[in-house]
Amino acid sequence: MSAPGVHSLWTESAPGGTADAAAHGAASGAAHEAAHAVARMTLAAARPVERIPTPKIEYAQLAPVLIVLGAAVIAVLLEAFVPRRFRHYAQLFLTVVALAAAFAAVVGLAAGGHATTRAGIAAMGAVAVDGPALFLQGTILLASLVAVFTFAERRLDPADHGHRVDSFAAEAAAVPGSEQEKAAVRAGFTTTEVFPLALFAVAGMLVFPAANDLLTLFIALEVFSLPLYLLCAVARRKRLMSQEAAVKYFLLGAFSSAFLLFGIALLYGYAGSVSYGRIADVVDGSAAPVDPALASTMGNDALLLIGFALVLMGLLFKVGAVPFHMWTPDVYQGAPTPVTGFMAAATKVAAFGALLRLLYVVLPGLRWDWRPVMWGVAIVTMLAGAVVAITQTDIKRLLAYSSIAHAGFILAGVVAATPSGVSSVLFYLAAYSFVTIGAFAVVTLVRDAGGEATHLAKWAGLGRRSPLVAAVFGVFLLAFAGIPLTSGFTGKFAVFKAAAEGGAGVLVVVGVISSAIAAFFYIRVIVLMFFSEPQADGPTVAVPSPLTMTTIGVGVAVTLVLGLAPQYFLDLAGQAGVFVR
Repeated sequence: MSAPGVHSLWTESAPGGTADAAAHGAASGAAHEAAHAVARMTLAAARPVERIPTPKIEYAQLAPVLIVLGAAVIAVLLEAFVPRRFRHYAQLFLTVVALAAAFAAVVGLAAGGHATTRAGIAAMGAVAVDGPALFLQGTILLASLVAVFTFAERRLDPADHGHRVDSFAAEAAAVPGSEQEKAAVRAGFTTTEVFPLALFAVAGMLVFPAANDLLTLFIALEVFSLPLYLLCAVARRKRLMSQEAAVKYFLLGAFSSAFLLFGIALLYGYAGSVSYGRIADVVDGSAAPVDPALASTMGNDALLLIGFALVLMGLLFKVGAVPFHMWTPDVYQGAPTPVTGFMAAATKVAAFGALLRLLYVVLPGLRWDWRPVMWGVAIVTMLAGAVVAITQTDIKRLLAYSSIAHAGFILAGVVAATPSGVSSVLFYLAAYSFVTIGAFAVVTLVRDAGGEATHLAKWAGLGRRSPLVAAVFGVFLLAFAGIPLTSGFTGKFAVFKAAAEGGAGVLVVVGVISSAIAAFFYIRVIVLMFFSEPQADGPTVAVPSPLTMTTIGVGVAVTLVLGLAPQYFLDLAGQAGVFVR
């Protein structure tokens, strides 16, 4: 019995032995398992129970985002329950109230010291509430509030079948030119869904520059990108071009999101965390040990550099920097012009805010690695935007390449890597956003039988047909060019001064040359408007409602105030220029 060989031989030769032995073994195994289970239960009872911690959410500090998100959800319900003839006014009222309330919440947080002495991290480390975040959120909310007025404009086109029309398709789901679309136009339908879409986009933009970990950054990116893809596709006129712009934006945006997500995965492998503070500690070498499962990859410089490069690509795409700019002219041209103005201003503010936080909070220890890369991107972006804009014959494409050049100018302030660099970028973004929205609002006024007349040849002699509109557009062009006494000059002076103090003197020289090149095509448009003979069959200037007048008036006022008396706002940007970690 004691010899295994004998036992094996006996079990094979006995017919019933195999079953009896198997049953005996199963019973023994069950007994052992029961004993082990009892032992485990005893040990578990002896140990204290580990409870899942209750999430701690600082709702007051997240109030601006929560107000906009709540209004967006209510706006969706309005689409379902409010009669069609009342939706436009209800949506406009809700959107304006929500954006104004959110801005009041930002001001309240700043006044309560959350921009300076009480700055901190909220939502369990996911969102930063500090000076740059609040300044950028306030800029986004004000710019969006002004832009929404152009969404609601309904007096530029003549009434269609007795119904006033706006810039958006009567029924976005209808095939362009189909009977379904014609029936929707006859019935006076309007795509009032643009208001909740805009609110969702604003909510994502508010979180984007305040995100304090990489997953929150990615979620915010998708929350504001997806509504923008839809908004680009709903133009009332030139619908096929509008849908083409939306498809291009979506496909290229999906590529950029994939790069960003892959970079996030690599940075997690490098640091063992997606938190900005933790990644910065690992880069500095001051991080505590992590889980053994991550010890083999933690601190691997290849993961850090490749992951950082991929995340940077995703952010530079949203900024519109070369070589990730190819979507910009087509999307700006094809999207409804109110959406173009909103997107050109607010998206750039949010994307640059996220870029600043990534470089200044997560990767200050890699400054010698990322500064040369950003030097190259800034130089190529400034020159390419300025040079290619000279060849454009469409006013919206010209403004698109102008925005690319301005992205290069702002990157000069980012490269400075100093507190003055941060404050100069914040000021530039605030100044640029209102000039951009005002300029695109003026573009909506110049119209012919086919809608907006965006070809430059049609703008010839506009100063004689409508001197006031041409003069206002001239002010915006001079601000883009950086002429003194406008906000554009103050902003460029601030970023170039910060870049020079940060040791980027060559970048300043290239920036000045690019500004001179850009000034050529801005002045060319002014000359075309005031010193050319108007065409006999040229476009007319529509008389807008007070909504668009307010948008243009605010744009002109901000442009002149920030150019003539900028010191208070420069000081405000300086006070808000310190990131919390």
